[in-house]
Amino acid sequence: MLTQKLETLQAIFAEMDQVLIAYSGGIDSTLVAKIAYDVLGDRALAITAESASLLPDDLEDARIQAAEIGIRHEVVQTHEMDNPEYTANPINRCYFCKSELHDTLKPLALQRGYPYVVDGVNADDLSDYRPGIQAAKERGARSPLAEVGLSKLEVRELAKYLGLPWWDKPAQPCLSSRFPYGETITVEKLQRVGKAERYLRQAGLKTLRVRSESDTARIELPAEQIAEFVTTTDLPTLVQEFQSYGFRYVTLDLEGFRSGKLNQVLQSMAIS
Repeated sequence: MLTQKLETLQAIFAEMDQVLIAYSGGIDSTLVAKIAYDVLGDRALAITAESASLLPDDLEDARIQAAEIGIRHEVVQTHEMDNPEYTANPINRCYFCKSELHDTLKPLALQRGYPYVVDGVNADDLSDYRPGIQAAKERGARSPLAEVGLSKLEVRELAKYLGLPWWDKPAQPCLSSRFPYGETITVEKLQRVGKAERYLRQAGLKTLRVRSESDTARIELPAEQIAEFVTTTDLPTLVQEFQSYGFRYVTLDLEGFRSGKLNQVLQSMAIS
């Protein structure tokens, strides 16, 4: 079944002939880049959008991964932070982010002679609240992984099958996703969240989020790691470090990490 989906993906890229890939460096778009490059070679181009909502470490990861795959890779600047509809952080914030991204990529693709812009949206993404998908579709982007019905689990399995060493890389959505809807996003807030998450990663943690609510940092870790984290971490030093970034309070989410937790408020809104 998985090899059949791979063959279908390869056929899709062969038919498109030339593609520009919206490449974040996450495992989904990395798999797209890998398959596109294997089929098209230099007729595939990976583009990463750099902005205040992207961790510098993630940009470096994208560069390293693209180089190992062999695909041509470029970085462009996007300016979603200049859009007050984005920084106001409404529930459809991602729509304005992806609008900026694809309004940047589509003209670039046409200028370079690439008839298609593709992204790493997978089949599971279609069942979640993802307003950014609508923005991409409105601008003609294609999502090959979703087109063949590839789930997130299958993405990882296929990436492993193809020998990508990052097949189990944790998901890393943009830093703006760390804020509750309605709280204004600023460059300074993004930077302090980025510094906090980098601090935890340097301590050896992989799957994590630092949620920012006003002047409070709420650390999310997998539930099974919480006890060890509390007993082995120098908590006073961690608190002091986070406060140096601009947070006043530092808390730990006892429920544990759960992808998409930000959207649980949407469910309660729908019920009410």
